[in-house]
Amino acid sequence: MSDALSPFNEISREDWADLGTSTQLPLTESEIQQIRGLGDFLDIKEVQDVYLPLSRLLNLYVAEHQKLHRVTSDFLGDRAGRVPFIIGVAGSVAVGKSTVSRLLKELLSRWEGTPRVEMITTDGFLYPNAELERRGLMSRKGFPESYDRMALLKFVADVKSGVTEVSAPVYSHLVYDIVEGETNAVRNPDVLIVEGLNVLQSPGTDQSLALSDFFDFKIYVDAETPNIEQWFLERFGKLRETAFTNPESYFHRYSEMPFEKALERAKEIWSTINLPNLVENIVPTRSRATLVLHKGTKHAVERVLLRKL
Repeated sequence: MSDALSPFNEISREDWADLGTSTQLPLTESEIQQIRGLGDFLDIKEVQDVYLPLSRLLNLYVAEHQKLHRVTSDFLGDRAGRVPFIIGVAGSVAVGKSTVSRLLKELLSRWEGTPRVEMITTDGFLYPNAELERRGLMSRKGFPESYDRMALLKFVADVKSGVTEVSAPVYSHLVYDIVEGETNAVRNPDVLIVEGLNVLQSPGTDQSLALSDFFDFKIYVDAETPNIEQWFLERFGKLRETAFTNPESYFHRYSEMPFEKALERAKEIWSTINLPNLVENIVPTRSRATLVLHKGTKHAVERVLLRKL
């Protein structure tokens, strides 16, 4: 696509990094290590060059959003309180969107005007395994139809409407299922980050609303498909030696398999589940983003695409 037809301005990493040189990094190396996901590359330079400018841009958007809300409320004669600024973060399995979300949560909470930043993942709105089994969807877990879409829409709509406290279900990656009876409460934050595979998806032909209709800023974490596959397999290998060794883990059996056999199973999971979902449902939402972070071979962001105004 030519630059004239693209909805984005493409910014090199070097030029993007220059936008944050006047701002002091509020995180230490130890804090960055705690935020970093398994297999992700993230160091102080990456945070300084990429995510500090992004957090500043988001802080400016939040400030302008709050002003616009006040002006609109005055115009309508409505004295409703402020509503949270909602950020959607989308991208493939293993691309690092959870790390991006956690990092932005920490950075944004340190900016004036956004001290209360909360984050949820759409994993909590997956149907429980028993329901997926009943619907014949266990092999399509993570595809759009495997989520309780109406519950997720209601949750985000309630947050956006300024409801004081809204609860989200909890998902356990250990047992690979919803934790029955457990919830996370979101209490009227300044900013809510919603992270998930398909959060930027447009409504279907039988649907009037998309989840992203409630978002004020949309981020897509991007990379070449062969790189994502490699990261997925590397992460699987590391999980096999760590979390999967727990007897309570849903994937415990892979820790007891010979490595080559477990790796073959990981490749099968990628090719039959994660890759089709990426191609059919996730990549097509990239053009709906406000900002795209494009990563190179080692998880480092190489360029930023910001939607033209």
